[in-house]
Amino acid sequence: MAVDYDLVILGGSAIARYAAAKAVQFKARVALVEPDPEMVSALDTDAFYAHSVNQMGRMAQHLRRANERGIQWDGVDPSQSSLSMQWPQGQTWTQLAAEVQAEARSLPLLAAQGVDVVLGQGEFSPRPSLTVEANGRSLHARSYLIATGSRPAIPAIEGLAAVNYLTLASLSTANWQTLPEKLIIIGAEPAGVELAQAFARLGSQVTLIINHSQLLPCEDAEAAYLIQAQLEAEGIRVLTQTAVIQTKRLGHKTWVQAGNQALEADAIVLATGHRPWVESLNLEGVGVKWHRRGIQVNRQLQTVHPRIYACGAVLGGYGFPQLARHEVDVALRNALFLPTRSVNYATVPWAVLTDPELARVGLTEAQARRNYGDEIMVLRYPFKALAKAQLRDETTGLCKLIVKPTGEILGAHLVGGDMSEFIGTIALAMQHTLSMDAIANLQTVSPSFSEVLSHAAADWQQQRRDRHPFWRDCLENWFNLRRSWSRK
Repeated sequence: MAVDYDLVILGGSAIARYAAAKAVQFKARVALVEPDPEMVSALDTDAFYAHSVNQMGRMAQHLRRANERGIQWDGVDPSQSSLSMQWPQGQTWTQLAAEVQAEARSLPLLAAQGVDVVLGQGEFSPRPSLTVEANGRSLHARSYLIATGSRPAIPAIEGLAAVNYLTLASLSTANWQTLPEKLIIIGAEPAGVELAQAFARLGSQVTLIINHSQLLPCEDAEAAYLIQAQLEAEGIRVLTQTAVIQTKRLGHKTWVQAGNQALEADAIVLATGHRPWVESLNLEGVGVKWHRRGIQVNRQLQTVHPRIYACGAVLGGYGFPQLARHEVDVALRNALFLPTRSVNYATVPWAVLTDPELARVGLTEAQARRNYGDEIMVLRYPFKALAKAQLRDETTGLCKLIVKPTGEILGAHLVGGDMSEFIGTIALAMQHTLSMDAIANLQTVSPSFSEVLSHAAADWQQQRRDRHPFWRDCLENWFNLRRSWSRK
């Protein structure tokens, strides 16, 4: 049976629009079903908004540190003054920045590129053949891609519905004139950790409550503890392994029962993750399986129905854009051509944009030991030894590499300034299976944070020699021989 499209994308997210723009570059005929043109901003700006608030916090921190470097304003004694935050002005700046970002994925621009944009709620129909019904139209395609995004997952906490809580998605609409004096953030999402630090730097008393044994539970424990130590040093109260049992409104204050502690708050922000936005798609009618964490797919990103693919936030897990873009690349190749490509998250980098940043690619130390036993080598180099770190007064940092004895890099965990800009270098090396020998031959700019990689590679070369006495003895014998041959 002939079809109208090569691919129909069920959208409602920024990654759906990215997929549509990418698909038409292959000269495929593509339809994008958009349930609500304004929904994208509500679903996809939460991380962007967290980053923008984080940037405001960095600005405040730089102002505080200026006095330590001898930089002062005439007539102002920084030690006797305090910073204040005009929240409406900050919101305006963030919204303007978000609008500029949104222009690059606007529906008129996609239509001009050749995407057939269909406005309306879409749902699958299995009979007489697989189609998507949207806005009175039946869209027939060879393949379908679900990229509807997600919405905040609201935990089952007694009394939560009776308090005016915010989520990461709704924070941008907070009607504050000034920042809340006491702020409680519930959840372990990276954006929530970033916000905790940002609001603390802007003047709020912040408590971060996590029902896990460590901050950022998916990250390497050593790196996560370093970030937690930095947050606590800045006055943030971090409660790990603590469940929120109840919330209650008393007068103008909100009370949170966290474990055996009752905490007072002026505002509550939930950073408890997301759930897929798929209830209206009639997935049950076409046999696609899903649960509260995401749609079930194989490594080719196919659902149970081989013609239906899924990518992005509907799969669950971290919501980093680069992970979703990797999934789009795999899903499009398989949906438009042959399903031969598989996802490989091991070489996709991501970062938690705290200060210092935590950037990561590949396996954690615990994961590597489970997979490879004690044969792995763990390389560590502190940032305090770097000239760039001393110049910028950013000495809290660590480069941690997990490698095989052959030099193959299994994982990298970087804690330090601007590590999100640097982690891509290691990801590229891993994608091309470059060993630590290649890294050791890399000449880096000095002073720069990238020098840490050269130091780590030199450490690996030394450890390799120590682990293999044969080569160490060969080197000693070689130089003994050379010296004995030297002319007087």
